[in-house]
Amino acid sequence: MDTIAPFSEPESVRLSLPVEGMSCAGCVSRVERVLAGLPGASDVSVNLATKRASLALTRDHAPAEVAAALQKAGYPVAPSETTLPIEGMHCASCVGKVEKALGAVPGVTEASVNLATGQALVRHGEGIVAPADLAAAVKAAGYTALLPSEAATVDPAERREAEARDLRRDFGIAALLTAPIVVLDMGGHLGGQGLPAIAHGQGAALVQAMLATLVLAWPGRRFFAAGLPGLFRGHPDMNALVALGAGAAYLYSLVSTLAPQIMPEGAAHLYFEASAVIVTLILLGRMLEARARGRTGQAIARLMDLTPKMARVIRDGAEHEVPLSALTVGDVVRVRPGERIAADGTVVAGESRVDESMVTGEPAPVRKSPGAALVGGTLNGGGSLDLRVGAVGAATVLAQIAAMVERAQGGKLPIQTLVDRVTGRFVPAVIGLALATFFGWLLFAPAPALGPALVHAVAVLIIACPCAMGLATPTAIMVGTGRAAEKGVLFRDGAALQGLERVKVVALDKTGTLTEGRPMLAESETVAGLSPDEALRLAAGLEGRSEHPLAGAIIAAARARGLVLPEAEAFEAVEGFGVSGRVEGRAVAVGALRYLDRLGIARDPALAAKAEAWSGAGLSPVHLVLDGRHAAALAVTDPVKDGARDAVAALRARGLTVAMVTGDDPGAAAKVAAGLGIAEVAAGILPGGKAEAVKRFRESHGPVAFVGDGVNDAPALAEADVGLAIGTGTDIAVESADVVLMSGAPEALSAAFALSRAVMANIRQNLFWAFAYNAALIPLAAGLLVPFGGPSLSPILAAGAMALSSLFVLGNALRLRRAGGTA
Repeated sequence: MDTIAPFSEPESVRLSLPVEGMSCAGCVSRVERVLAGLPGASDVSVNLATKRASLALTRDHAPAEVAAALQKAGYPVAPSETTLPIEGMHCASCVGKVEKALGAVPGVTEASVNLATGQALVRHGEGIVAPADLAAAVKAAGYTALLPSEAATVDPAERREAEARDLRRDFGIAALLTAPIVVLDMGGHLGGQGLPAIAHGQGAALVQAMLATLVLAWPGRRFFAAGLPGLFRGHPDMNALVALGAGAAYLYSLVSTLAPQIMPEGAAHLYFEASAVIVTLILLGRMLEARARGRTGQAIARLMDLTPKMARVIRDGAEHEVPLSALTVGDVVRVRPGERIAADGTVVAGESRVDESMVTGEPAPVRKSPGAALVGGTLNGGGSLDLRVGAVGAATVLAQIAAMVERAQGGKLPIQTLVDRVTGRFVPAVIGLALATFFGWLLFAPAPALGPALVHAVAVLIIACPCAMGLATPTAIMVGTGRAAEKGVLFRDGAALQGLERVKVVALDKTGTLTEGRPMLAESETVAGLSPDEALRLAAGLEGRSEHPLAGAIIAAARARGLVLPEAEAFEAVEGFGVSGRVEGRAVAVGALRYLDRLGIARDPALAAKAEAWSGAGLSPVHLVLDGRHAAALAVTDPVKDGARDAVAALRARGLTVAMVTGDDPGAAAKVAAGLGIAEVAAGILPGGKAEAVKRFRESHGPVAFVGDGVNDAPALAEADVGLAIGTGTDIAVESADVVLMSGAPEALSAAFALSRAVMANIRQNLFWAFAYNAALIPLAAGLLVPFGGPSLSPILAAGAMALSSLFVLGNALRLRRAGGTA
């Protein structure tokens, strides 16, 4: 009798996904219906508060199907990123293969691979793609990816050193085995004079064959193990070119040695020397390349090494030395004179001067006293400081700087798109050229043509390895962004390097960018019957609820005069205009002249005239309204930063149009702009109108860079082609900006433009060399000039030239370590 197997449900997995776009219960219902309607989905739950969806999904359905359904419904899964170190990449075609493999994983929206850093940045919906699936895709492409859990236990510097060590070993072995082959080959050309009998004729050929076999099977095995599988899969890379070239020369020579009778008359030549020297020279090039690539990331490594390994924690009134990893937020740490600050925090006791140049790029030490912020890794001067730890681990400024720079170094510039398109087809084209060279020599060269045909085909394969093309852009980005970090300029995205070079106009916010951002009360004028102190007291009482910089100036002036500030009630702030409320039962308003117009308050002619005179002198007027009457005018000044005029002049010298954008009074703004040498001024601009000002500058001049404080200037920073935010030294995560200027000094802006131009010029030099090198030497390698009496290129010279091309690109990129002062 037949038995019916018991029914069992397919094994399922539980997914929890962050969903964007949900704002109400209706959204929740719609998302639940979409998920419940998916094949294989069950136990659906959607939470509006956490904005997450949870469901069980059978294993025969991919999480990517869930993401696609939510995207179609208008509720996409929140994006996420996974970074994977990739091992085994050597050229631009390797990069293309890995990107293609990662991009084919369901759920992946974008994959970007950087040859210089050896990392892949994969973008996908959070919870949609498992790192193990990404690693499996990389492995199927012929490379190795470290999972995030594995990468966390591996020091990148140690990994690079291990790679360099392996290359040194393999090069040493290859050189040791190749040297006798070269001697024997030279002896054969000299007729064997002065050499033992084994170096003559068949004996010499057998010894060369044995040594060449060892070279290719031992240190040269890496080229065949990595190159041939890709060749067979139809995705050849640089390793395949080397394997084909060296392997063809070796096999031809082996047949000439062991079975010369099957070769055409006069064609039994030996090229063991070429096969072995090719492997040796390319290993030498890779060894030197690994050493140079290790130097490209030294800027960030040096920065991170500045943090001390131990810290003195004060507990129960005594000092205890503990590892830095043992620090927690709230600990009090003592820093002695001459020591480096152990962690980010706030001074609670002591006074000293601290050298923060490694963070801000400013050489002058900064005075620190109780309440001042400290950055871990900076150098304490002659005083002793106690600090309360405010951030540890990844939350510290240095860690954020490193993460930001690593992200920029791992990104791709738009110019790289062209390189990727070319190199994606480059290796197959080279193989085609090599085959055309081989058959062209067989058909048109005088007999015996088999030997020369092989030699020139091998030379084409070796000379055209696209290593230099793959390294041209990422190495320049790595060195350039590292150098920028040393000067206090952080590029959040590598593409900002290229965008900054195309900028035609630089629009600068006035307060905090061109000026100190610390306004002070300069003068005041009141109507009859109101004393200046009373006007100031009432204005300061109202402004006590405001965070505007001008409010701080009024409050500071009132306190300096010993005035007691009253409390404000019914406080209301109108962005870009002013504030209003009730103080001691009186209706009070403080703001710009346009605020009086908005409130319908008649202007006092004398006060308005006084305010106009202040504006002409570069002061910013603020007006006080008491009980519906224009009662007083206050003049506030904000000193221009040292170096601002020189920075503006430096930008103009680069051919840039410099503009100032401010909400300040037009007269005051014009006076400040004239003193700085700025011709274009957009004044009286409300915060929301700064983005519109950026658009107008773009229409009249071209691409715009906007420079602001990164907080109230966020819309303008986002609207600009490149947004540059002034950092504070402790708050570097300015999300709206493409570039963060850690130092508030105007010189940092000029340095950013100088570095951008230097990096882009370096990239163009590298790309020109990489492409011009191939364009010039491939015809030589193919022997196209030989029929006309011109030179050709042997495989050995081709291998040397190929190695030198990569070293040239790396050496040129390393010059950027001295860039930044001038472009």
